[in-house]
Amino acid sequence: MKICGVELSANDAVICFLQFEQQTFNLPDCRVRKVSLPKGHSTDDLRHFQKTFAKLMADYGINKVAIKKRALKGKFAGGPIGFKLEATIQLIDTLDVIMLSQKEIKLALSENRLPISFPDTGLKVFQETAFTTAYAAHVLA
Repeated sequence: MKICGVELSANDAVICFLQFEQQTFNLPDCRVRKVSLPKGHSTDDLRHFQKTFAKLMADYGINKVAIKKRALKGKFAGGPIGFKLEATIQLIDTLDVIMLSQKEIKLALSENRLPISFPDTGLKVFQETAFTTAYAAHVLA
């Protein structure tokens, strides 16, 4: 199974691919580390973002997308653009999209430790949340 972990941040969907085969996982290479929404935030921009994201998932044969939920209120609340991106991804009918809260991710990681430390993955620092979200989605599947 191939999973794409997603963290929504400002105008970007930061992504990390995770593939599980025969009790091991690997991190397939990807041509991008994030998919960005153009600054205009128009309907056409959202459609372009959705088309770009769907094409990327199709190109890499991704079966499932796991998005880290963001708080609705408080210090770490998500902005309105992030919620648009979230909805845009959820509406891609060819993808199985799930939402994971921080609590669910922490619980999954406490019961099933990561088999590798994040620095050893070779991913960029800003991809860590997307990576842990993808791993938690696999554990909870």
